[in-house]
Amino acid sequence: MYRSTITLAAIFAAVVSGSAGAADLPVKAKPIKATEAPYFLVNENSLSYHYEFTATNPGAGKTPKHVATFSHFDVWAYGTNFINIDLLKATSRTTPSVGGGGGQFACFGGGNLPTPCAGYTEIYGFFRSTLGWNELTHSKMFAYGPLKNISFAYGADFNTDNTQLGSAKKSVQGGLQADFAMPFNGNLSLSGFAYKEWQHDGFAAGGAINPSGGVEFKTTWGAGANYTQPLGFLPTWVPLTYKAIVGLHGPKGFGENPLVAAGDRKVELFTQQTLDLDTGKIFWNKANMWSVWVGYRYWHNKFGINDTEIGTVPLSGLNYATESTWLVGSTWAF
Repeated sequence: MYRSTITLAAIFAAVVSGSAGAADLPVKAKPIKATEAPYFLVNENSLSYHYEFTATNPGAGKTPKHVATFSHFDVWAYGTNFINIDLLKATSRTTPSVGGGGGQFACFGGGNLPTPCAGYTEIYGFFRSTLGWNELTHSKMFAYGPLKNISFAYGADFNTDNTQLGSAKKSVQGGLQADFAMPFNGNLSLSGFAYKEWQHDGFAAGGAINPSGGVEFKTTWGAGANYTQPLGFLPTWVPLTYKAIVGLHGPKGFGENPLVAAGDRKVELFTQQTLDLDTGKIFWNKANMWSVWVGYRYWHNKFGINDTEIGTVPLSGLNYATESTWLVGSTWAF
């Protein structure tokens, strides 16, 4: 994801010397204005579309999804900022119901909705920012061998959907990130952080356990990896890049009724790999302008929900809490 930052052009002052005669008049050289450094060393935006073939909604079933994305990435004097907003639309009008549930979740919206009905819609957004230790100290003391930098890393997530759950996720995280140089101008980022999440449970709202539907999880740990590797060993007319994301969240409690231990959220694993073809470079010789890509996502214990069939203990687990899906998409950068 990271690219080489823009370097300032060197400015050289010309010194004019010569012998001065009686009739010579001194000439004062005009001052040369220094070029101001741009506030953003890198400033990129992109629009993407991708299709998820077998996405899941825990407790409801599988559904294909259309996903439109806006992303922004910038590098400034002291770090980086990344903003991502997804608009997701499920396409299934009827989906596999919870075992023995009679199809009450067939439309992802609860038993009060007609069947068939439209698939649900979700908006999910997040930002991630870093403050580099090299930049903060105006040095290279945190660059050694393949290590490029160490940074303070922080971010937040939010979402909303129109299911009966009425998801309203809010989360914050903060920790450290280390960046490593990879071959062919690739980059590997490794991070560890503390994570705190709040949610909404529309199924519990109005009930005895949680009348408001508000959910607050315990603070837990998180870890992540982001790997971007251009395949520079291939011929130049095959501009492929491999990208991988791995995310882990630790157990965060149940959030509503601490007495139901079986309902505690489990360790959550998210991993996604994509292979990007730089079609802008192939057709117009404009690198990183337009790409098409394919990918695969594996998401175990999605949202921290235990991936088991519903048993005799309430909320001991939900089926479809592990997602395995292929992706295909395209990205236009500007």
